[in-house]
Amino acid sequence: MTNSTSDQAAGDAASNVASDAANDVTSDVSNSDTSGNDTEPLLLTHNENNVLHITLNRPASYNVLSEEMLAALQHSIDTIDSDTRVVVIKANGKAFCAGHDLKQMRNNPSQDYYNSLFKTCSHFMNSLLALKQPVIAQVDGIATAAGCQLVANCDLAIASSTSRFAVSGIDVGLFCSTPSVPLSRNVSRKRAFEMLMTGEFINAEKALQWGLLNRVVEPEQLNDAVLELADKIVKKSAVAVATGKGLFYNQLEMPLNQAYVLAGETMACNMMADDVAEGIDAFKEKRTAVWKHR
Repeated sequence: MTNSTSDQAAGDAASNVASDAANDVTSDVSNSDTSGNDTEPLLLTHNENNVLHITLNRPASYNVLSEEMLAALQHSIDTIDSDTRVVVIKANGKAFCAGHDLKQMRNNPSQDYYNSLFKTCSHFMNSLLALKQPVIAQVDGIATAAGCQLVANCDLAIASSTSRFAVSGIDVGLFCSTPSVPLSRNVSRKRAFEMLMTGEFINAEKALQWGLLNRVVEPEQLNDAVLELADKIVKKSAVAVATGKGLFYNQLEMPLNQAYVLAGETMACNMMADDVAEGIDAFKEKRTAVWKHR
């Protein structure tokens, strides 16, 4: 979903991404066609140094989450190689992701269709959280509505200083209900509600201050910053990383006492892993641990 009724807001965001598109973001996204006619693949993927890079590859349509894009993303997550330790999601072009494909949605005016579409999107978002591997959003450009949802849903997020964020469905009469779920779990309640009620863009520095991002860097430093963070995680025990990610999200939804019970049981189970014995021995012997990832 893009801010298709607010030329000023869309133009402001686009001017910080590419000045030549400042007046065209809304119309281009609204009329995008991601039905598969483009000869280029929807996604570009490659695995390097145990890091899977998934690149949204519909720059002309601002990488909208069409049915086809969602299916491709889901497939990429469902077929992750067992050696993958970190997943990075990024995009080609001047936008990270401009949300759902408005043209495709308007061409299917059925509540059953919309239920299916949002269920599909929610399933993909949940799949990211269910992964054992941490997922990093590498953002360079605008991220609006479901695109902002994707950023919030990733475990970690690094953005260029020129990036902008909004949940702007309200400007076309549609409250960003599904994006509100991860957004309200990343930024404070009142800040999330303000974004959802106004549809206004926030810049990368504000997104960092509000908790949507881990860090902000200059555009030319973005790739290196993401690789540096991914490499730090790759060097840890896969057992500890997977255990930690699962526990982290599960305990957040629990009352304090239950969270401590789960955390204690998780730590006791984690203590039985070969990597913990190796890690403690390496610490005592003042040497680098050699992980077996079990």
